[in-house]
Amino acid sequence: MPLVRIDVIEGRTSAELQAIGDAIHDAIVSVYGIPARDRFQIITEHPSSQIVAEDAGLGFDRTAGVVMIQIFTQRGRTDETKQQLYAAINGALAQLGVAGHDVFIGYVENGPQDWSFGFGRAQYVTGELGVPSL
Repeated sequence: MPLVRIDVIEGRTSAELQAIGDAIHDAIVSVYGIPARDRFQIITEHPSSQIVAEDAGLGFDRTAGVVMIQIFTQRGRTDETKQQLYAAINGALAQLGVAGHDVFIGYVENGPQDWSFGFGRAQYVTGELGVPSL
């Protein structure tokens, strides 16, 4: 059920973009135990001038290979579980050649009332969908 936005600098092939999306999704499925078909991703390419990703004072430089990830999901997971997810995503992207310093993750939590899967209804609130257990 997470909605994942993935922003990259243009220049990767369609296959590379698909692999990045797959790697991130597989990590979420593995760590969070969600169904494999519970996949909502938006992958967007930008000119290099439209992504600014500095080091936040950590003392490293990012490259044009940066992958900016925003995960929107239901609140309730522990800090430890989130750390496991970050590590799993980093490891999966490393297998694709994305350096650890080029993986940026922003995590946003919300509640069941904050999701509509269509038809203008919040299906977790109406009971059309069961609220996922965390």
